Amino acid sequence: MNAVEIEQAISELAEKPFDPAEFPYAFLTAFGNKDTTIKRLRSGGTNKSDFTGPWGGVLQTNNIHLAACAPGAVAEALAALRASPMTARAKAKFILATDGIELEAEDITSGETIACRYVDFPDHFGFFLPLAGISTIKQIRESAFDIRATSRLNRLYVELIRDNPDWGSSDRRDDMNHFMARLIFCFFAEDTDIFATERLFTATVDRMSDRDGANTHEVIGEIFRAMNTPIAKRAEAKLPRWADAFPYVNGGLFSGSADVPRFSKIAQRYLSHIGGLDWTQINPDIFGSMIQAVADEEERSVLGMHYTSVPNILKVLNPLFLDDLRAELEAAGDNARKLANLRARMAKIRVFDPACGSGNFLVIAYKEMRAIEAEINRRRGEADRRTDIPLTNYRGIELRSFSAEIARLALIIAEYQCDVTYRGQKEALAEFLPLDAQNWITCGNALRLDWLSVCPPTGTGVKFQADDLFMSPLDQAQIDFANEGGETYICGNPPYKGRNKKEGAERFDTDHVFSRYPGSFASLDYVANWFIKACHFFSETEGEAAFVSTNSICQGEQVALLWPLIFKEGYRVSFAHTSFKWSNLASDKAGVTVVIVGISKSSRDPLLFTEDEIRRVNEIGPYLVPNSSVVVAQRPKPISEVANMYLGNMAKDGGNLIFSAHEGRELTKTLGDKASLVRPFFGSEELIHARPRACLWIEDGHVLSTLKNVEILSRIEGVRQFRAESKAPSTRAHAKTPYRFVQLSAKNGNRAIVIPKVSSQNRPYLPVSYIEAGPIIGDKCYAIYDAGLWNLAIIASKMHLVWIGTVCSRLRTDFSYGNKLGWNTFPLPKLTEKNRHDLTAAAEGILQAREAHFPATIADLYESEKMPANLRAAHDHNDEVLERIYIGRRFRNDTERLEKLFDMYTKMTTKVSA
Repeated sequence: MNAVEIEQAISELAEKPFDPAEFPYAFLTAFGNKDTTIKRLRSGGTNKSDFTGPWGGVLQTNNIHLAACAPGAVAEALAALRASPMTARAKAKFILATDGIELEAEDITSGETIACRYVDFPDHFGFFLPLAGISTIKQIRESAFDIRATSRLNRLYVELIRDNPDWGSSDRRDDMNHFMARLIFCFFAEDTDIFATERLFTATVDRMSDRDGANTHEVIGEIFRAMNTPIAKRAEAKLPRWADAFPYVNGGLFSGSADVPRFSKIAQRYLSHIGGLDWTQINPDIFGSMIQAVADEEERSVLGMHYTSVPNILKVLNPLFLDDLRAELEAAGDNARKLANLRARMAKIRVFDPACGSGNFLVIAYKEMRAIEAEINRRRGEADRRTDIPLTNYRGIELRSFSAEIARLALIIAEYQCDVTYRGQKEALAEFLPLDAQNWITCGNALRLDWLSVCPPTGTGVKFQADDLFMSPLDQAQIDFANEGGETYICGNPPYKGRNKKEGAERFDTDHVFSRYPGSFASLDYVANWFIKACHFFSETEGEAAFVSTNSICQGEQVALLWPLIFKEGYRVSFAHTSFKWSNLASDKAGVTVVIVGISKSSRDPLLFTEDEIRRVNEIGPYLVPNSSVVVAQRPKPISEVANMYLGNMAKDGGNLIFSAHEGRELTKTLGDKASLVRPFFGSEELIHARPRACLWIEDGHVLSTLKNVEILSRIEGVRQFRAESKAPSTRAHAKTPYRFVQLSAKNGNRAIVIPKVSSQNRPYLPVSYIEAGPIIGDKCYAIYDAGLWNLAIIASKMHLVWIGTVCSRLRTDFSYGNKLGWNTFPLPKLTEKNRHDLTAAAEGILQAREAHFPATIADLYESEKMPANLRAAHDHNDEVLERIYIGRRFRNDTERLEKLFDMYTKMTTKVSA
């Protein structure tokens, strides 16, 4: 269950009559426990509670100890649960007691408590989310209202679509989304005094609607019509007297059709419940991201789980421009002239998010700017001064119409809240209505639109051609910026899609964006388009950009495709955050691994943010490594004095030459003295899990005698037919030799150091192995044959891991090893005989440590949390031996490792080229 579904379930529980015997089970069910789990607790099979109250207690191991108690005994019951030996023995995370009137609970780990009326405990649902495997990070605890509001809006949306199926069709989806945006505004307005009377909208709908909701759509339609009618025209509009109480809002929000979907009795009840929430608590920073999912079928399953946290957004905005503004504020002190100059500068700053979604980045940027401006005004003794920062300087492009509407609405709400905070409720209300009809969020495909038309440089007279948010004509003139000549900052979190997930239209988008450059760019992630569009935009006007991106654009082959173009356009990396998890509220905490990269033409030294530190460096390269802008290219031979590495043997056999180990044993029984023709076979999975399959390994001299075996003959014929029917000419050519693999890298009797082509990034080291003579290595692996064991020590090191993780491509988030790009480019100091001896001993230590845990596999031994101590120590010793060869000591962190490796690579390749 997700956060919104949990909120809905516990809200429904709190609304039902309190049943003390049933409450504990209903509570656990609301947090996603399955029926079988609840059944075992009911039967006492897994219930370890020793609570002696009238209804007993329920203790779920590793989770919660809870109980219902007699009226007035909540505090005593909670104390008994806390003191219970079973609470500690079962490692319960929470204790909870309630009498149906009051409820108290405690997080045993942190000591945090809640105490509230029973009917209000859904307001604290975020407190209990760890019970559902959802981490209660600070942001979700602060966004409990937004999740509750989203939950209720989702219920209303689903009910309205059920009653009005035509409103869920593609033809009317925009109408439905626009209707929901209008509702959100009404709920916010009635709780924040924008509507003069408290709960004006909800109370009017409740009062004027029939009990069965049959006329609710007509009531709401009249209210919407009133808010689209100027006061001077109210008489001729012939509005009902009860609707005339609503102010004129317009701004495009209530223009156009006042059509409203029909309401059932249930839908009208949901509407009333939504209005009962305290909408003064709305957080436009994240609410937009949540509510946009209500109207998106694909996103509804993860409601409330995908918003971008404010700290993550500030990782982009702070180094892009906010830190500079704060530094200027600090330098200005109380100097009135300098403060006024900074205020004037801020009034001209444009923030542009060309993939704005529901407006998170724009809202945060606006609120942070208003906070700085408020401090300027305070220091100048002008605390009541009206803001000089135009909302229309915060521009966006968004593909989805509803998200675009919500972005504009979120900015409107943010502006109002800032006015209330910094100038007071009276001044904020006086200037809020009617809404400004100008459009500053454009709905359209950002990769097809001309960004200069959405965010024009000074002096241009362009117009944009795109859908206006609130039903304005398509040829509406582009609004001029209130303050020209200012800075422009582009930011955002564009779509990440990798090359294999891009759909046809998205591939065409990439072709369009990169059309001015020769070559193919199909293998780039979709997000790369935004970097290039930003470069093109800034060729016409000055500015800087920073995007959140998948880290794959700074790894492997994508580096050579993308970054030389950016550098050629005159841009350099102005700041960067190296890879980190862009996690969300989902119980699957993995998130996506991202980087943040800022680009500009500025000559100032860039900032590099890592997990350990913030560094001012001379330059940041495309791999986000300090002080090196080199692009690593594939090489046919190693640049260091290491053994040659080969791709394993490629079968292209249609499943005939490679088969299961059981089939191999059965076939061996029929071969007599030719049994050696069946060999163990290792691909990536077989190596990591120590489960070799079998294969036919037939060399030219054995062909005629082998053909006498019926099963082998059948398999060889199957290979011949598969290859002959292939669409690839290179494969068809091998139909003439169907008895052997098409690509050979092994000879009979070779020992091999083997590294899988693809392996999980979650392992602390690459899963390299050593195989004695006999088995065949498949093309899902690379192999070094008959070479010194010290080569294994290098592959098994942290030095090599960070190099591969940086310069090689990724398959999803897994490592995708390459001999030409990863091994042949790896910089290694010249080794002495003693170095080789020490590394060989270190490699033997790793293999011996593994052997001590036989039959545990690489998959078993290299789980980060379960790695045996002796194996970890062997790797640590190996790292120390190798790293001392580089610099005479251990490296402090991966950044320092990479800095050394890239410095060596640059020197070694320059020397080779010379």
